[in-house]
Amino acid sequence: MPAGTLTVLVIDDEPQIRRVLHNALAAARLALPEDAEPPAVRVLEAGTGRDGVDLAAAEAPALVVLDLGLPDANGIDVCREIRRWSTAPIIVLSARHADTEKAALLDAGADDYMTKPFSTVELLARARAQLRRARGAGRGAGRGAGRGADEAAVVSFGDVVVDLQRRRVERAGTPLHLTPTEWALLRTLVTHPRQTLTHGQLFRAVWGNAEGDAQQYLRVYVGHLRRKIEGDPVRPRFIQTEPGVGYRFEPGEAG
Repeated sequence: MPAGTLTVLVIDDEPQIRRVLHNALAAARLALPEDAEPPAVRVLEAGTGRDGVDLAAAEAPALVVLDLGLPDANGIDVCREIRRWSTAPIIVLSARHADTEKAALLDAGADDYMTKPFSTVELLARARAQLRRARGAGRGAGRGAGRGADEAAVVSFGDVVVDLQRRRVERAGTPLHLTPTEWALLRTLVTHPRQTLTHGQLFRAVWGNAEGDAQQYLRVYVGHLRRKIEGDPVRPRFIQTEPGVGYRFEPGEAG
């Protein structure tokens, strides 16, 4: 993520909410600890799903804050459409609290979820966590899981190649499209081969200090990864489940 200007897109049909978010995001400047100079934040606003998708396509924002209650479209469909061609983190805002809805949003490609009313302080913290994850600058797995010993620049298993430095994944020579959250989870797993990582460790490594149902989030995103890297997602070879505990990466034989 280059220094200078960081573009954030807010999609919400309530002008007062857009104003609050605009002011909070612009003032915070979303600096990360390693930034020598905090980037200026350019906040774009859309009041409808159609305008939001158009702005996301035209402006390629680094972060999207999306409200579910849009007048012209289902917020889940907007999330899914943006995720088809963008890897930008998506934080969803909603007044709905059902676990089934949260799971549906994660399935649609959202990276985080906050219920209304929300704290702007917490929103900014989650935004920084998502931007830090999207930056993908060759870090370890995080405080929750610790750093894998002698982390390799490239990890190969089956017909999958993970380039940790370039943040690139290929399967049978074809690039795989991963969201920032999927990348963070895969990176955490492959840098800790044959180690069982608990739900709590993985949740902290991928989502930071965010609150949520660790098992539910992980179940959704592990499912996403298995569909992309496993020959048979129903009988996975590489990402193994430790029932009631967590997950384990088994690299097997490369090639």
